[in-house]
Amino acid sequence: MKNLVLVIIIAASIVGCSKEQDPFEWNKDRIGLLTKETMVYQLDSLYANDSIVNPVKGDEFANGPNAIEVYEKGGKHLLTLTPYEADSTATIENIRIRDNRYKTAAGITIDSDFKTISSAYEVSSIDNMINSAVIWVNDENFYFTIDKERLPQEVKFDVSATIEQTMIPDDATPEYVFISW
Repeated sequence: MKNLVLVIIIAASIVGCSKEQDPFEWNKDRIGLLTKETMVYQLDSLYANDSIVNPVKGDEFANGPNAIEVYEKGGKHLLTLTPYEADSTATIENIRIRDNRYKTAAGITIDSDFKTISSAYEVSSIDNMINSAVIWVNDENFYFTIDKERLPQEVKFDVSATIEQTMIPDDATPEYVFISW
């Protein structure tokens, strides 16, 4: 009988100590309620209190990938999700973060400037695209873009030019932040 009471007390303390998942936590393996293993069919239950806008079937060529939009009740755009395939059992390939409440353990949000991001994470590479610089973060699964209007003239119009980290102004904020699994 004493053992049973002890087991109940231990079980109650474990359950009481378990922490609820922060819906705005952003780390290598999760963004809010989503993980690498989350399947498309699970989105309705994960975001039961929010609104999900699914792509129109057969409209893949008009609108690009089958993006799934997640909005908070009240209209705030949270995330844009792109699944690997147009299938309910597919997992999510890319996530565009739209809400600045999503935050990494280092305190990075979509509103963080380049100086803050590059201080918190090591920049592994910078790709020169037509209208933006894509900055890849070492040992993480996210990347972000900076508008080339913020860059020096010598790289702004030349996609073959190498963009150095020192060319990006400290106060430049990302246009887009993506997580890719």
